[in-house]
Amino acid sequence: MILFIALMGYLVYFTIVRAKTFVNSPYNQRQNAFAENVIRGDITDRNGNVLARTDVAEDGTETRVYPYSSIFSHVIGYSDQELGKTGLESVENFELLTSNAFFVERIQNEFNGNKDRGDTVVTTLDADLQQAAYDALGDNKGAVVVMEADTGKILSMVSKPAFDPNNIYADWNALITDEANSPLLNRAMYGSYAPGSVFKIITALAYMRQNADYQSYTYDCAGQIDVGDTSISCFGGTVHGFEDLRSSFANSCNSSFCNIGLLLDISEYRQTAKDLLFNSALPGVLDYRKSSFALDESSSEAEIMMTAMGQGETTVSPYHMALITQAIANGGTLMEPYLVEKVTNYTGSEVRKNVPKSYKRLMTSDEAAQLKEYMTAVVNEGTGSVLSGKSYTAAGKTGTAEYSLSDGEKTHSWFVGFTNVDNPELVISVITEGSDGSAGGKAVSIAGSILDSYYY
Repeated sequence: MILFIALMGYLVYFTIVRAKTFVNSPYNQRQNAFAENVIRGDITDRNGNVLARTDVAEDGTETRVYPYSSIFSHVIGYSDQELGKTGLESVENFELLTSNAFFVERIQNEFNGNKDRGDTVVTTLDADLQQAAYDALGDNKGAVVVMEADTGKILSMVSKPAFDPNNIYADWNALITDEANSPLLNRAMYGSYAPGSVFKIITALAYMRQNADYQSYTYDCAGQIDVGDTSISCFGGTVHGFEDLRSSFANSCNSSFCNIGLLLDISEYRQTAKDLLFNSALPGVLDYRKSSFALDESSSEAEIMMTAMGQGETTVSPYHMALITQAIANGGTLMEPYLVEKVTNYTGSEVRKNVPKSYKRLMTSDEAAQLKEYMTAVVNEGTGSVLSGKSYTAAGKTGTAEYSLSDGEKTHSWFVGFTNVDNPELVISVITEGSDGSAGGKAVSIAGSILDSYYY
């Protein structure tokens, strides 16, 4: 009886939770049977703009078409009979090859030997915002993620370099051998970057949690900090002078945050990083790479200082930083991120609809409010001032992450933030790769261009 109950329980679990994953597996031959009877459905943005469709020639030949070419290449992905599927083409494969057309029509199609039209996947993506993000990134390697602060809807996800899914089969050999650009890599989800100063959000939260009197923190910045054999300078050698925690954050003072790192209990610091999903699974439907927080009790002072300012061995994706920022904007609660608004049949009748739901509380509302205040100071009086004086208010954190190549030192440029501070609306995460050392503000300028296109 116990074994029977366990078996029934597993069958229910499999049907409700795991069935769709197995149906969408590229190794599941059942997909071929679906495709024999159903014309693959459309994928649209939230306003009905078609992002992927199937054209059928007079001889019955089916061609998957992507009207926006490379603009949605990573998030929508591709569907090719030989190469398989990626992005939402893979995740929503079951829905696209399922037909909920009117049953009389399906009976007629079966009688006449015709295929049914697959269902339409209506995404949360916004084609205009996606175009703006794609254009703003320009020729830079990097990524952009834009979300709604209070729902978790992903409105835009861009990765560059990109590829044209219309030509995926013809271009395949060139794409998989282009190691310099890795155009098939979704940098938003799989990018593994040193976070630079955007990680000061996590360090500041750790200090707040460990010190009830954090408002009393003071530090006199001389432009660099020297501990043992390690010297770390503020960006550009800037001498910030006397600072509290707020001004240290707004000025992105490396010296002060190195000092803060040395004041932290490392095990509790590591727990704060874990609370913010480092070394943990992330919510979402697309594949991703886990972020890494590498400090432990055996770490050296140099390693602690480097990590506290966002360098060292810590790595994070643009997507993960968007989730952390969304939780701050939403009062500490991370909403479940999602990319599909609803599924309809091909005539537009609704089959199912997704609704916003909370995923996890990452921090208290008081902690989120304090970080929001610090991030507002970054825009109003600190390193993100390019976003001040707009028709919308903004809060955020800039960052530069240094790394070395054979041709000299390079930096990644970061910005994470949100708009309409009193009632947050859009969350944005931007990274550009491999700029020279003078381009630390590139990401915040790109963010500004994207947000301006939305609000103006």
